[in-house]
Amino acid sequence: MTSSFAKPGPVLGVETSCDETGVAVYDRERGLLAHTLYSQVDLHAEYGGVVPELASRDHVRKLLPLVRQTLSDAGIAIESLGGVAYTAGPGLVGALLVGAAAARSLAWALEVPAIGVHHLEGHLLAPLLEADPPEPPFVALLVSGGHSMLIAVDGIGRYRLLGDTLDDAAGEAFDKTAKLMGLPYPGGPALARLAEGGDPNAFRFSRPMTDRPGLDFSFSGLKTQVLQAWQRSDRAEDTRADIARGFEEAIVETLAIKCRRALEAAGARRLVVAGGVGANRRLRAQLADAGAREGFSVHFPRLEFCTDNGAMIALAGAIRLHGGQLDDAQIRVFPRWDLEGLPAVEAG
Repeated sequence: MTSSFAKPGPVLGVETSCDETGVAVYDRERGLLAHTLYSQVDLHAEYGGVVPELASRDHVRKLLPLVRQTLSDAGIAIESLGGVAYTAGPGLVGALLVGAAAARSLAWALEVPAIGVHHLEGHLLAPLLEADPPEPPFVALLVSGGHSMLIAVDGIGRYRLLGDTLDDAAGEAFDKTAKLMGLPYPGGPALARLAEGGDPNAFRFSRPMTDRPGLDFSFSGLKTQVLQAWQRSDRAEDTRADIARGFEEAIVETLAIKCRRALEAAGARRLVVAGGVGANRRLRAQLADAGAREGFSVHFPRLEFCTDNGAMIALAGAIRLHGGQLDDAQIRVFPRWDLEGLPAVEAG
C-alpha cells in the first residue's frame, strides 16, 4: 500500500523472525539512535536447535520490555515516534506474529504508519548503517543459517536473484557439520573457532559446483565428505580442528569464487556481504583480499548487524515509509516471501 502520509520522527524497528528479539530506533537525519538484542541461544541449546513454540513464547515475554529499554536508551518518548517497522517474513510464523501484532497495535495506538519489512531486505540494507554506505548498483552475498543467495541490487526494492542454494545453506552446513563432530550449539561459531587452530592443508574437500557454470550453491555433498573424513579419522582434538579448517576453507573459497562470478555477470564493482555467516573471519579476509587484487570494493555490516537485529528492520522500514509506502491495519505475516516481488522505492 502506498500513501502520501508520512509523519516525521524516528522509526521503531522490531525483529522477531526466529530466535532473536531485536528492537531499534532509527532516524533518517540522526541515524541509529539505539538498538537492543536478546538472543534465545541458551533457551534452545538443550534441544540442539530452535524450537518454534518456545521461540514464540519467549518473544512475547521479552519484546515489550526491550521496546521500553530501547526508547529509554534513545532518549525519546514513545509519542515522538514517526512510524513502526516490523519483520513480516520470511521466518517462523508464530515468532513473526508476535512482532507483527505488537508493532501494528503500537502503530494504531500512536496513530502512526506501520510497514512490514522483508527480513532479507533488512540484511541486504544493513551495510547502509555504516559511515560509508555502498550505493546501488551492487551484488549482495546473503549467507545465513537459512539462505545462501547472490542478488543483484539495482536499487531499493529492485532485486534480481542470481544464485540460490539448492539444499543446505552455508550457515546450515556449518551447524550440521559442527553437530556431527560433537561441537556444542550453536555449532557454526563453535566450528569457526575450532578451525582457527587447524591446518588448512591437512584435509582438502571439494568446492561444490565451482567446476561448472552457474551461480547456485549446494553444500549437502560437502557435509557428507566431512562426515566420512570424521568417521575414518582418529577423532583426536587436533584432527577435529584440521577437519574443521578444511571444511571452512571449502565453504569460504566456494563463496568467494561465486561472488567473483556474480560481479562479472552483473557488471558490478561493489560487493555487499550480509547475514550471519558474513561474520566469519576467513570469509571477510578472503573477499577483502580478492577485492584488493581484482579491483572491486567489499562492504560488510559491523559484526553485531550480521545476525538478526532490529536496526536493519528500522532502517529498511524508514526508507520505505519515507518513500510513501505503508501497510493497512491488518496483521499479516509471510513465512515464505519472494524478495524479487517487493515494490521499488524511488531515490530521493
